[in-house]
Amino acid sequence: MLLFAHSVAGVVEILIMIALGYLLTNLGWFDEKASKLIARLVTQVALPAYMAYTIVDKFTFKRLISTLPDLRFPVLSMMILFVISIVFARVLHIKKTHVGLFESMFFNSNTVFVGLPVNVALFGEAKSLPYILVYYMANTTIFWTLGVYLIQRDGQGDYKFSLSQTLKKVFSPPLLGFMVGVVLVLLKIQLPKFIMADLNYVGGLTVPLSMIFIGIAVANVSLHDLTLTRANLGILFGRFLAAPALMSLLVLPTAMPIMMKQVFIIQSAMPVMTNAPVVSKLYGADSSFAAVMVTETTLLSLLVIPILMVLLNK
Repeated sequence: MLLFAHSVAGVVEILIMIALGYLLTNLGWFDEKASKLIARLVTQVALPAYMAYTIVDKFTFKRLISTLPDLRFPVLSMMILFVISIVFARVLHIKKTHVGLFESMFFNSNTVFVGLPVNVALFGEAKSLPYILVYYMANTTIFWTLGVYLIQRDGQGDYKFSLSQTLKKVFSPPLLGFMVGVVLVLLKIQLPKFIMADLNYVGGLTVPLSMIFIGIAVANVSLHDLTLTRANLGILFGRFLAAPALMSLLVLPTAMPIMMKQVFIIQSAMPVMTNAPVVSKLYGADSSFAAVMVTETTLLSLLVIPILMVLLNK
């Protein structure tokens, strides 16, 4: 029962912040202009600072080098899921303006905003954090490259390859923040305490602003949109069945530590990335669809996470 309560608590924290954004929107605090401003603050200011601070603060040179080889498991898992998502998008006849979002949400998971607090609550910070961040590195890199490209393609219509545009997508502000953190750790450069404090404060805006933005988007979605369409069911299948099943097949036969296996499986089964609606808003894709899927998968994770924990501890 205690394990069940811990797994639910991490998700409830997120839902409360989403509810705050929802309530304030209904009270007239936020309009379309405010929504766009929050989207820019998250993607271009808060999230890059959050990534740089997290990498520098949580990793040493030795730990970073020793954990990098384990990146192959989440990377391989997400690449296989991406291929599966393409097949599902065609089989389910996902409409053209949602194909990129569908594929991105199918294989990317919420490894920080939900995954981090849930895993820390379940396994303890000291033991689980290195494994959480290994998955986080892979998930973040893939989302801000392939995932964002797919979402941008939805917003821009037919996509034509452009080297300059591709480089801009790859080297987006969040990924640059991540890369700066990795370089600082590898070169053993210690930033002044006041800079680290500023990165921490600014990065701390990421979670609440993202949750409030989702609440705003959900407030603008009619209740009848929270239905189980083919697209919705396809994403739910990808997040909560295909992803943990595939990760289990990849890691269970290996000799890696049991906790790493458990963290990787839990991380793979997290809800849709909370940044998906923010990025969708920024690039003209359907942010309402993304917000609906974040809400639906986050709610369903209240049931899925405890079930996974029971299965993993058998």
